[in-house]
Amino acid sequence: MPRDVILTQEGLEKLKAELEHLTTDRRREVAERIKEAREFGDISENSEYDDAKNEQAMVESKVAQIEERLRSATVVDTKKLGTDMVRIGSVVHVKDQKSEKSLVFTIVGSAETDLAAGKVSNESPVGQALLGQKRNDVVDVALPSGKKRKLKITKIG
Repeated sequence: MPRDVILTQEGLEKLKAELEHLTTDRRREVAERIKEAREFGDISENSEYDDAKNEQAMVESKVAQIEERLRSATVVDTKKLGTDMVRIGSVVHVKDQKSEKSLVFTIVGSAETDLAAGKVSNESPVGQALLGQKRNDVVDVALPSGKKRKLKITKIG
């Protein structure tokens, strides 16, 4: 049973763009590779053909995965979010109580997680600890490494 996918509007647009790219450009490129590989002759011992067919299967699998995500997506309107409490879609400014380092996280659904961009999943230890909290709250985060961190919420945007 598929679980709900939580997306921001930005995440929804990104998924739609990726689906469009896969169903147009990538399918056409792979079909062309298959066609060229067939021209080499006997396809039973043709590694080019096998590679192209494998790539086609991967593209189709990714298309099906994205279509399923879009079907089960719940879109969060970040423009309507308040700044009183951390929710999915909130931009949260925190200060690590040990290192004094300031960090900024955007809480997103697991389908949009991008740590390099500061987008953490609502299902991650950090995301779970921050959800429902208010400005100036200090939360304990149990990291996968077993260490604990204390983060103070300085701003919710």
